[in-house]
Amino acid sequence: MEFIDTHTHLFSEQFDDDIDEVIQRSLNEGITKMYLPNINSDTIDSMMKLSARYPENCFPLMGLHPCDVKEDYQREIDLVKEWHAKHKFYAVGEIGIDLFWDKTFVEQQKDAFRQQIQLAKKIQLPIVIHVRDSFDEVFEIVNDENDDSLFGIFHCFTGDIDQAKQILNYGGFKLGLGGVLTFKNSGLDKTISQIDMEHLVLETDSPYLAPVPYRGKRNESVYLKLVAEKLAEIKNLPLSEVAKITTENANRVFYGK
Repeated sequence: MEFIDTHTHLFSEQFDDDIDEVIQRSLNEGITKMYLPNINSDTIDSMMKLSARYPENCFPLMGLHPCDVKEDYQREIDLVKEWHAKHKFYAVGEIGIDLFWDKTFVEQQKDAFRQQIQLAKKIQLPIVIHVRDSFDEVFEIVNDENDDSLFGIFHCFTGDIDQAKQILNYGGFKLGLGGVLTFKNSGLDKTISQIDMEHLVLETDSPYLAPVPYRGKRNESVYLKLVAEKLAEIKNLPLSEVAKITTENANRVFYGK
C-alpha cells in the first residue's frame, strides 16, 4: 500500500533533532510522498534543504500562509512569485484566510490570497487553501476567481456538508482530511460519510493536529495511516482501497494524472 501525505511541515524546527528517523518511519509504513507547504520567507531555506535531501519523497510548495500576512505582505508575495519563476514547485501553498487568531490584517489576507490564486492560474499549478473561521471570505474570493484553470485542495477540511458541497461544486478541488477526522466530537465523520471517495485526499499537517491516540502531541507523517484507517471505517472499505483511491486523487492534483 502506498499513501501520500498531501500536507506536512516536516521542515519545522520541531523535527530538527530527528528528521531522518521521522521520514524513515513514514517510509516504513508506505507513506512514500510528503508535500511540504511553505509558511513564509523564513521557512524557505529549511523547506528547500529537506526537499533536496529527500528528492524522491519530499516535494516543496511555495506560498505565504495567511497567518503570516502582515504590513509587509507584498514583499513576501513578491518573493513567492520570484521563487516560482526560478524553481519547480508542486503547488502554490499554503494560502488562504485565517480569522481565528487575529483579524487585524483581514483585507491584506484577502489581497494576498487573491494574488496567489492568480499566480497559480498563470503558471498552471494547484493551490492549497487554508480556511479557519473564514469560509465566507474564502468562498467570496474563490467565486470571483474560479474557472477551468483553478484547482487544488481545501486543506484540513472541517466544514459541514453544505460547505463541502460548495467546494465540490467548483469542480477542481479535493478535500484534505487529517487528524480532526479521528476526533470523537468533531462531527467530521458524519460529513465525510456523505462525500464520495473521489473527492478526498489525506494529510497530517505535521507537526500540528495529531490524530487520536496522539492528540496534543507532535504530529508526523507516519500517523497518516491512522487517518486512513478512520476513513476506511467511515466508508466501510478495506484500507488498501482507501490507500489506492486517495493516492490516485493526490496524484491527480499534483501531476494531473
